[in-house]
Amino acid sequence: MLREILGLVIITFLPLLELRASIPYGILQTGLGWVNVFIVCVVTNILLGILVYFLLDKFVHLVVKVKAIGRVYNRFVERTQKKITPYVDKYGTLGVALFIGVPLPGSGVYTGALGSYLLGLGYKRFFIACVVGVIIAGVAVTLITLFGSGAWNFFIKQI
Repeated sequence: MLREILGLVIITFLPLLELRASIPYGILQTGLGWVNVFIVCVVTNILLGILVYFLLDKFVHLVVKVKAIGRVYNRFVERTQKKITPYVDKYGTLGVALFIGVPLPGSGVYTGALGSYLLGLGYKRFFIACVVGVIIAGVAVTLITLFGSGAWNFFIKQI
């Protein structure tokens, strides 16, 4: 059981896969129940989002100390933030939550954390968006996996 949980955690930590891959793997390939798989993957993905945002903040502060990189970074971020500040103020937390929650390649906590950080969303707002988005993604992927595998078995006769 511990081996299966560790496998779920490792798959969840992989960029571009996250719980979009670990939930189907857990439900279809391990002996864990779908509720246990859902809880492990969702909690792991939320913790991953927090970790990525925190490490990104520390990394950017180190890299920006190089003057040439700092100037380019500051110009890029300031220009971007000016253009989309009205949208961030209006849709910020909900927008990031939906971006994280849509189970498509390229969306998830890695890109959600990066986007939130660059847009200046703030840690508290990102945390709320992360939790809501990961729960949305977890529910969607779990339902698709459960009903998808059931539909497959309904249409394909097992020998």
